[in-house]
Amino acid sequence: MQQDKREDDHSRLTNVTAKDLTAGNRRLVEVPYTATLSHAMNTLVANSISALPVAAPPGHWIGAGGSMIMESDKQTGVVRKHYIGILTMLDILAHIAGDGSDLSDLDRKMGSQVSSIIGHCLEGLSLWTLNPNTSFLECMEVFSKGIHRALVPVESSIESSNTIAGVELIESASAYRMLTQMDLLRFLRDHHFDDLKTVLSRSIFDLKAVNDSVYAITERTTVSSAINVMKGALLNAVPIVNAPDVALEDHLQLINGRRRKVVGTFSATDLKGCRLPELQTWLPLTALEFTEKNAGKERDMVSCGVDATMEEAIEKVVTRGVHRVWVMDQQGLLQGVVSLTDIIRSLRSALL
Repeated sequence: MQQDKREDDHSRLTNVTAKDLTAGNRRLVEVPYTATLSHAMNTLVANSISALPVAAPPGHWIGAGGSMIMESDKQTGVVRKHYIGILTMLDILAHIAGDGSDLSDLDRKMGSQVSSIIGHCLEGLSLWTLNPNTSFLECMEVFSKGIHRALVPVESSIESSNTIAGVELIESASAYRMLTQMDLLRFLRDHHFDDLKTVLSRSIFDLKAVNDSVYAITERTTVSSAINVMKGALLNAVPIVNAPDVALEDHLQLINGRRRKVVGTFSATDLKGCRLPELQTWLPLTALEFTEKNAGKERDMVSCGVDATMEEAIEKVVTRGVHRVWVMDQQGLLQGVVSLTDIIRSLRSALL
């Protein structure tokens, strides 16, 4: 009997598809290519999301990374719009803090059209769709490569869609839902699969989930410098470390955070709720001052030890809504980081 139950559970995990993973997700939240950055930022905030697909009329644009992801009329099949890229919070911030130019220019910058800044950060160019029939393990493979999100057609109208699973750059459907790395991990946390118990009880160290190279900013790095270096390194969040010993110019760039004391976390999404006049006053502050004033100290330091189990790490990211956990050594100094990509990559390896 126990054996039957285990097989049933195992088959349940292998039977899960991208369609199941997005079943409870709301309709796609998007912005038109003519939207201003101001409007896009308000949309991100209102929906508590960190990225938005950008839609344009068909036939005028090359999609991000050469993609052709279309929305078509359910009845007639006529193409209504073309998704040309993804706009993230980091794109908006990098555009504002961009060249360190005059901050009084902020109004003009926030009036820019979203189409003019798509792809300034590489992530904006990664627009992917996942066929609804893609298996859980195949979804894990895609997300283990650093792809953070993909569009899943509610009903695909591409001919071979019933047979081909996996990631696509060409798709046409009447509606889509967004599937993110976080959705995948939340699903794992909420459904207790027997065949995962053993893996989840192993430590993040044992599963090789801990990334030893961890870049940080110092307690003297300004918000404006932080955004610039994060854009360059494609990082959505960095630890703020105590670094009284480093040279002056090191406060303007990323430093190796290992074996240093973490005093906070600076994340692009922390700036989501900012109104424009506030942004103006915050860019010259240090990132540490900013997080102490605004991010709410409850939120900012999500960490664990190397002996934490994978289950504990997943619980932390899902409950706290963060995309990484800082890993500390016995002395409480930074040892590494476990990102959602690291979690999904190491889980997939262990399952295979």
